[in-house]
Amino acid sequence: MTATLQRAPAAPARPARTVLVRRLPGWCAVAAGVLAALWVLFLADGTPAGPAVTNPGVFAVTVLDAVTFAGLLFVAASGFTLIFGLMRTVNMTHGSLFLLAAYVAIRTQEAMVGRSRNIGPEDVGLLDWIVPMLVGATVAAVLGLLIQQVFLQWNEGQELRQALITLAITVVLADQMLREFGGLAGRVVWPGAVTHFFTVFGERYASSRVFMLGVALLVGVLLWLWLTRSNLGMVIRAGVDDRQMVRGLGINITLVFAVTFFVGSFLAGVGGVLGASFAGVAPGTDANWLLNSLVVVIVGGLGSIKGAVAGSLLYGTVVAFSPAYLPAQYSFYAIIVTFALLAVVLAVRPYGLLGRPA
Repeated sequence: MTATLQRAPAAPARPARTVLVRRLPGWCAVAAGVLAALWVLFLADGTPAGPAVTNPGVFAVTVLDAVTFAGLLFVAASGFTLIFGLMRTVNMTHGSLFLLAAYVAIRTQEAMVGRSRNIGPEDVGLLDWIVPMLVGATVAAVLGLLIQQVFLQWNEGQELRQALITLAITVVLADQMLREFGGLAGRVVWPGAVTHFFTVFGERYASSRVFMLGVALLVGVLLWLWLTRSNLGMVIRAGVDDRQMVRGLGINITLVFAVTFFVGSFLAGVGGVLGASFAGVAPGTDANWLLNSLVVVIVGGLGSIKGAVAGSLLYGTVVAFSPAYLPAQYSFYAIIVTFALLAVVLAVRPYGLLGRPA
């Protein structure tokens, strides 16, 4: 008896018009990128920075601003990526943890230096910056873990409920920080060793920003090694994909996710101390950095550390280049370019640059 092999019916070919419509957003994004590059390099007369070919120093400084600010964005957003992107836990207290760590670090540095006013870089040693950073980040991590254990772990998969709970906690934390720190608008002072300047194409640039980039690179490398080269990192990624299977293997996934939340909150605290060293903090900073973290995660893609890097670089580039290379009379429209970035990325890649469906 001869078996008859039947071929599976071929998949219907997509109409050329459908393919064209799907590729159109990508082509538009590429065209916009090319036009923006031509504008910055040759056509930016009448802008604060001027064309890059005639003002290479200003262009180099703008590039450094973009990269160093991207480093700060990455540190602040990497914790949000761990908690929201990997664990799929909606934690709207991320900005509050950022601000709380900054306030604690400011108070700790003042206590270590011995005064609260007129602290200069020459008064601050490296330990006078590292210890406040560790103290502030640890306080943020412990509080974040407490929030996760008391409020969030009982609401797994309930995104709306988690968002409402953490928004309520954010309001409470904002009021308590206002009471405790009295609306303090301050900054963590950089140590004297990193407050020098160097020259790039005749333009001065602060070495403290390069130091901030170095901290961000160190955090990124350690985070990547932890998630991809350690047993705990592999368990975290497996637990995100199939929590029940990991539980079935006898692994305490609740403890694993508690550790992940602790690390994510700690990174929010490190970002807060870097932010307070970079531009200072004040009431309301928490909302700004929660928004920044959201933009980075949405642009880069949920659940991807590489996506957080890409999102930080892209967002940092837009933030640095928009006010410098828009016409001077329209530079206050720079914020609109951020929303344009979100629209273009989501039109081309609905899950973000390196994201994937949940």
